[in-house]
Amino acid sequence: MKNGDLKFVPESFGKTYLHWLEGIRDWCISRQLWWGHRIPAYYCQECGEITVAKSMPEKCPKCGCTHLKQDEDTLDTWFSSALWPFSTLGWPEKTKELEYFYPTDVLVTGYDIIFFWVIRMVFSGYEQTGKCPFNTVLIHGLVRDSQGRKMSKSLGNGIDPLEVIDKYGADALRMTLITGNAPGNDMRFYWERVEASRNFANKVWNASRFIMMNMEKAPVHDVSLSDLTMADKWILSKVNTLAKDVTENLDKFELGIALQKVYDFIWEEFCDWYIEMVKPRLWNDEDSTKAAALWTLKTVLINSLKLLHPYMPFITEEIFCNLQDEEASIMVSAWPEYKAEWNFEQDEYAVETIKEAVRAIRNVRTSMNVAPSKKAKVYVVSENEKLLQIFEHSKVFFATLGYASEVFLQKDKQGIADDAVSVVIPEASIYMPFAELVDIAKEVERLQKEEERLTKELARVNGMLSNEKFVSKAPEAKINEEKAKLEKYTQMMEQVKARLAQLQ
Repeated sequence: MKNGDLKFVPESFGKTYLHWLEGIRDWCISRQLWWGHRIPAYYCQECGEITVAKSMPEKCPKCGCTHLKQDEDTLDTWFSSALWPFSTLGWPEKTKELEYFYPTDVLVTGYDIIFFWVIRMVFSGYEQTGKCPFNTVLIHGLVRDSQGRKMSKSLGNGIDPLEVIDKYGADALRMTLITGNAPGNDMRFYWERVEASRNFANKVWNASRFIMMNMEKAPVHDVSLSDLTMADKWILSKVNTLAKDVTENLDKFELGIALQKVYDFIWEEFCDWYIEMVKPRLWNDEDSTKAAALWTLKTVLINSLKLLHPYMPFITEEIFCNLQDEEASIMVSAWPEYKAEWNFEQDEYAVETIKEAVRAIRNVRTSMNVAPSKKAKVYVVSENEKLLQIFEHSKVFFATLGYASEVFLQKDKQGIADDAVSVVIPEASIYMPFAELVDIAKEVERLQKEEERLTKELARVNGMLSNEKFVSKAPEAKINEEKAKLEKYTQMMEQVKARLAQLQ
């Protein structure tokens, strides 16, 4: 290791490796086990002479007796395991496999067997072949139970992987063990995390089904980059950057970070945003950009599946083989690479602007308890002509995502009611007529009922807290609970009254 032949990830475990070697002690290699390499020592039954040889001698080299018996012990398990890197490749014969695969690049193992396995493989490799068996050792932590305890038979806290796979699938378990985990660190096992991974697999599956169900609506083989819309270029640029980032993370063995980036992209950018953006185009028979949308959906999904494949191999292979015919299997397909021609910075900026506007609209609607089914006119006001052009080119999906009945783009507030609800984004204000968002009569009725309910709750809580018998005898936790309710109901009452005053 000191000469640079071997490195550890994380580097700190290299110190553990050197500590063991610098304080090395004799190794008792004999074990009383049923299975293993038998110790090649043979005992003369007459004179007691011990002979070590590859096979049993015909006679004792000391007295000539033919009554010999092999040692009944086996070599330590780690003695056998130390031979693994080269013994599996035909050693001691000089095979093609040994020449090609030895030494290999990376060994992946837990920190608990650095001394038992890693060190023994290294010194056995040098002894038998003159070479270190690998150049990098990637150390992972241990999987512990939800309380942080090591899984053991005595505690009865072990998790059967087959039980997890039967319930949630192998992909979900595999993803869970990599998500949010850094090299060398232990992780706790939670069933809820496996369920979340299964839900992600379902998300990928459903998105893929949606795309494949729509693939026949237009030919996708004659599409060029010039045919793509702003939204298409945005998502293509995003998956292009994702390929570069994920590759860089994997090269640095940051497996958890790479997976998180793939997860965030597929769930949020691709499924929650882009697929929703293109639905109006897919459902409109007159839309001339349908082929571009389908080409983009297919291309981005294929690249996403390839980046996800190391983590969820089964579902990605199944979808990949049904989605396209160009490559036989995702396992041997070309890994996505960054392409300069797929970099569309201006389109990324434009769509991120639209997303910011949509989020602002949704937030204000949620705060006013406006149902998504209730549409309203949306006015985008800005003196920035380029900004208005972004909304002009995005009107179709902006209206859908922003729950707009109509979208108006203008440079001033002319024609907008004074009571319109507004939200602000950089260089623009967005207005929605209040009367279209809220049925004022119904909202006043609802708020009055809520005011009555809160009045009763406040009377009850105040009555309990002003009762000396209750305060003196009730547990402190119960008193604190009622105080918390008083604070909550008071705040709610203030909000209800302010809203009523605004409406009336």
